[in-house]
Amino acid sequence: MWRVYSRLLFYLNINLSLSKSGLTSLKSVTMKIKRIYEDPEPADGYRVLVDRLWPRGIKKETAQIDEWIKEIAPSAELRKWFQHKPERFEEFRKKYKQELKAHQSELKRLKAIDSKQNLTLLYSAKNEQFNQAVVLEDVLKKIQ
Repeated sequence: MWRVYSRLLFYLNINLSLSKSGLTSLKSVTMKIKRIYEDPEPADGYRVLVDRLWPRGIKKETAQIDEWIKEIAPSAELRKWFQHKPERFEEFRKKYKQELKAHQSELKRLKAIDSKQNLTLLYSAKNEQFNQAVVLEDVLKKIQ
């Protein structure tokens, strides 16, 4: 019976935290990343653009973003060096994480938003695996 419940909760994107005494907390998994070119959905919750440059072809009036945080996007130098080349991604990840250390208050604020509602990090890169939002999501999920 437990297997059925845990599978159901998994499909509903719910995380269970178990201890020796049993179920101790229930927390929704609310953070996700998404290309800004994808249609907004109610489940996106708080939508944050994490690119330094405004995405091509998107009108600010129709973007349906709650916030644009240029400061936590990779620096212009790092972005130009990376050029979204998969072979540079691991080095990009390291350098970008270093840059993010200077923005702890912003990261904690985003984490607080995530703890209260769905949070969607928006990016414009074509590559869905090798971009700054992937790194940022990982960093935010590790913040206590």
